[in-house]
Amino acid sequence: MRRPPSSRLSREPEVDPFYDMLFNMLIAFVFCFIVALLAMNPKALKAGDIPSKAEYIINVSWPDNDPNDIDTWVEDPGGNLVWYRAREAGLMHLDRDDRGLSNDTIVLNGKQIVNPLNQEVVTVRGIQPGEFTVNLQYYDTKNGQAVQATVSVIKVNPRADVVFYGQLDLARKGDEATAVRFTVLPDGQVTNVNTLPKKLVQRP
Repeated sequence: MRRPPSSRLSREPEVDPFYDMLFNMLIAFVFCFIVALLAMNPKALKAGDIPSKAEYIINVSWPDNDPNDIDTWVEDPGGNLVWYRAREAGLMHLDRDDRGLSNDTIVLNGKQIVNPLNQEVVTVRGIQPGEFTVNLQYYDTKNGQAVQATVSVIKVNPRADVVFYGQLDLARKGDEATAVRFTVLPDGQVTNVNTLPKKLVQRP
C-alpha cells in the first residue's frame, strides 16, 4: 500500500493566507481610488475633453489697494491680440481682467470685502514660434497718480523658468508702454527678449 507523498515534496507552493488577504485588499484599494477619482472629476469621462494647460504665463501686477485700472495687451506672432474685449485669441487667454477697485469688492455674509490684490494673468496654451509683445495701458484713474506695474513672463514646461521680470512706470491715464517682447523658437525656448516699443492699443 502506497503512502501519500510527503507535503514537503509537493510541487505546489504553500500559500500564506495573510499575504493573499493583503493582495486582495490592495486590489480593492486601487479600485476604490479610481472610482473616487472619476467621481470627483466626471468631466474627464467626456470624449474629446482635453484639459487646458499653459506653456507660458504672463503676469501683470501693480500695488495692492491701488484704485487705478491697468490693462494688459498681448500680441502673438500671427497678429492675434488678446485684451479685455477679446479675452481669447489664438492660443492666448486673458484669465483675469483686473479693474483696480472697480471689481475687487465682494459681498460675503452681508458685508462688503475688498480684495486688495491688483493682478492680470494671460496664459499661452501652446507653442507658437515667433515674437510675442506685451504692452500695458493706463486705462482709467481714480486718483490721477502714476502707477508702477510689475511684469513677469514664466515658461512653465518642462519646469518653471522666468523668461522676464521687470517694472514699468505709467504716468497718466491713456499711457501705453511696451513691457517686453520675446521670441519663441520651434522647440519652445525663448530668445531675443527686449523692451523695444511697439504700439498695440492704437493700431490702424
